[in-house]
Amino acid sequence: MAPEIGVGMIGYAFMGKAHSNALRTLPYMVYPPPAVARLAAIAGRTESAVREAADRYGYARAYTDWRDLVADPSVQLVDNGGPNDVHAAVCVAAAEAGKHVLCEKPLGRTAEEAKAMLAAVTRAGVVHMVGFNYRFVPALRYAYELLRRGELGTIYHFRARYLQDWLSDPQARFTWRLASESAGSGALGDLGSHIVDLARFLIGEPTSVAATLSTFTRERPGGRVTVDDTFAAAVEFASGASGTLEASRVATGNKNGLHLEVNGSHGSLRFNLERLNELEVCTGSQGFTTLLMTDPAKHPFMRYWWPNGHIIGWEHTFVHEFAHLFEAVAGGGSVAPYGATFEDGYRAAVVCDAITRSARERRSVSIEY
Repeated sequence: MAPEIGVGMIGYAFMGKAHSNALRTLPYMVYPPPAVARLAAIAGRTESAVREAADRYGYARAYTDWRDLVADPSVQLVDNGGPNDVHAAVCVAAAEAGKHVLCEKPLGRTAEEAKAMLAAVTRAGVVHMVGFNYRFVPALRYAYELLRRGELGTIYHFRARYLQDWLSDPQARFTWRLASESAGSGALGDLGSHIVDLARFLIGEPTSVAATLSTFTRERPGGRVTVDDTFAAAVEFASGASGTLEASRVATGNKNGLHLEVNGSHGSLRFNLERLNELEVCTGSQGFTTLLMTDPAKHPFMRYWWPNGHIIGWEHTFVHEFAHLFEAVAGGGSVAPYGATFEDGYRAAVVCDAITRSARERRSVSIEY
């Protein structure tokens, strides 16, 4: 008896696969579901590949022009998992057509682009969400609640680093993610936007940054690299806390290593994405204790899954994300504060632009929305 939402998917590769898996899993695991996805259409640039994806995932129609998908009357929610250079045009057109929108991060290649996207969904009054899926890791939602309850006291420090190594080989081939015109930025937008969002989600608004960016390999097989390989930034928060943010795609040995730590006057917490079912917490003088985030009675989202002690994986964060989004669409509400709105995506883009400016001008830059 759950309402149906016609979903149109932009892109069929990494995020198209992750999102489609979540959409198909949601109705029988999040039960009863807030809504059920009808896989209405999928769009991509290569006809043979997008038709294969439609058959594989179960979409009713396949398009090679995203405009046809947006115009399709059976599509009520546009899920934009395409390259960064199609985020703005697709989302603005979808909003103007009265469609709800989920857009993968980073929302825009620049803050200016993200601001125009925010303006479009605000004018249209549609539900909007940015794919910052790590907000839907049970351990990080639990961390959010600990911090909101003040259990760590006054927050002094926030540290986050997101390290990968898929570009550590100078002979790794060129992709769209390495060109500024298609990606906007490199490790900063690809990985850094996640930890910027988590900093805002957990700690609050940053007020200034002082940063460096580096590119170590300028030429790769297939093209010239015009984005950063890595960045590091010192951050000040409105609360008075200080922090550091770092991301790299050339950190050898790191596959998907997102680590964060929060230190407060009464305690601390630590998280490692590669052990996403665990949260380390210190609330006394005896050091950190590792908590397993699998108890359905205590930890967010775990009621959807298995008995206590049975772990979940990265792909399940998308199921949680879509369940939250569908609740907002079905109920006519907003995904805030737990989900990231386009306002959150815009603010993350402002911080990323400030990091770029700080590195270019070699000085501290204030954050101004």
